[in-house]
Amino acid sequence: MFRVYDKLISKRQYSLNVVRRISMGEKVSIEISRELYEKIKKFIEEQGGFESVEEFVEFVLNEAVSEETEEYVMSKEEEEKVKERLRSLGYI
Repeated sequence: MFRVYDKLISKRQYSLNVVRRISMGEKVSIEISRELYEKIKKFIEEQGGFESVEEFVEFVLNEAVSEETEEYVMSKEEEEKVKERLRSLGYI
């Protein structure tokens, strides 16, 4: 779940466009606790990027189920940074 949160934070600036693009037709209702609803609402008010709790939940759930099919591939630059860090820690 932390991976979804990390993606959410990194995509915050264009999350509205992503959510609108991934919305899939007819909606159904899903119940969540009032406590969770209020936490999400507070997060949206403080962080921005979403117009409603529903929009946020749809985005997060879509990211969660999409992770199973998506594979992250590091760029050469990212891979080199990881190698440098591992060297500095004495692993390689």
